[in-house]
This record gives sequence, structure tokens and C-alpha cells, in this order.
Amino acid sequence: MQKKELLYEGKAKKVYNTEDPGVYIVSYKDDATAFNGLKKGTIVGKGVVNNQMSNFMFRLLEKQGIPTHFVEELSERETAVKRVTIVPLEVIVRNKAAGSLSKRLGLEEGTAMRCPVLEFSYKNDDLGDPMVNDYHILAMGLATREELDQIAAMSLKINQLMVEFFKSVKVDLIDFKLEFGKTLEGDIILADEISPDTCRFWDADTGEKLDKDRFRRDMGGVEEAYAEMMKRLGL
Repeated sequence: MQKKELLYEGKAKKVYNTEDPGVYIVSYKDDATAFNGLKKGTIVGKGVVNNQMSNFMFRLLEKQGIPTHFVEELSERETAVKRVTIVPLEVIVRNKAAGSLSKRLGLEEGTAMRCPVLEFSYKNDDLGDPMVNDYHILAMGLATREELDQIAAMSLKINQLMVEFFKSVKVDLIDFKLEFGKTLEGDIILADEISPDTCRFWDADTGEKLDKDRFRRDMGGVEEAYAEMMKRLGL
């Protein structure tokens, strides 16, 4: 399968079309951004980690009945995926307080939630991806009630599966972001990526951060943290 035209270049990935109208190729970059692009840098090898880890997680979730856009890993940085139209929502699932949730609600980082917290943000860089609720989503036509219910149910199921899996490799899944897309047939499937860019991973024993927070907060050891997550997955 060959890359043809560059369709889109984002902060972390490039997307190309192919000779198959139903398949795109995603190429992962080492570019790193935080705070909606205000902080920029490079994490050497990040594209390789994010590509291979995402594919590992997509395959794992597929086996548990979660439909994803994954088709085939083409190289350490490139993957063939199903063509989708991304639903313009970021879905954040939180198991413990961290980041913006801690600041918003005055909760100490690491505070366990009594149940998973589901949040939605409107995917719009110019507006800073503002948080929205069901009423905003329905009023703006970002998704139908049926689609939103399906996305919420899938997100909570994904959370349950991922919490259990990461626990088995001594990692606490603190929170994470998901994106969903609609296929040409109109089905909602999991898209984007699952990686240290989009998840907060803490070592289950020490609480050491193994994710992009090390870049956001100038903690150092960023590449080492990404490499450690690859090692935990046996990749």
C-alpha cells in the first residue's frame, strides 16, 4: 500500500490517502506540543512509540469487541487505517484526579474518583478545545443522541479494559483522551491513538509519571518514560 496525497498534517501525525478510497495511511511524528500548541519541542522516537503502542492497544481492544480504525502496521512509524470522518469531540475518561481536573475542582493529584468521570471537549484548536456537555453537543449537531450514547458506552468499556490491562503491567491508568470516527458506512469506531501522548500513565508502585506530563512540566526523562511504556508492553 502506497502513500499518495498528504491530506492533513496535525501536531503529531500526517495523514495520506492511498489507492484504496477506504484506507488512509497515518505517519507519526516526533514533534511534541502541549497547552494547545503553546509549548513545542521534539521527543526523539516518540512517533515510533506512539505508532506501535497504539496498534498494540487497538488489536487488544478489537479482540474484546471494540471496533477500531486499525488495518495494518506498515512500518515502525506508519499504519494503514480505515477512512473515517472524525466526530469533532475529544472524549476524556478520568479515573484519578490530575491535570486540569485537579485545578478546576481543587482536587489533589492522584485522588481516586468514586466512578470514572467522562468529559467531552469540542475539537477546535482556535477555541482551545472547550469543554462541552450533552446539550451543547446536541444543539450544535456535533453528534446525535444515539451516537453520543454509543460513544459514551464504548469509552467506559474501553476504560474498563485498559485499566485491567495496564494493571497487569504495573501501570495505573490515571486518565486518557479518545477520538471516534464515522466510517463510510456510518458506523462509529475508535480512531486516533492510544499512547503516552494521550494517556496519563503512573508506575503502580512508585507513582512515577510515564507519559507526556514529563514534557509538559519540564520533568526530564521524557524519552526514557516513553521507552519504558514500550518495554512494559513487551514491544
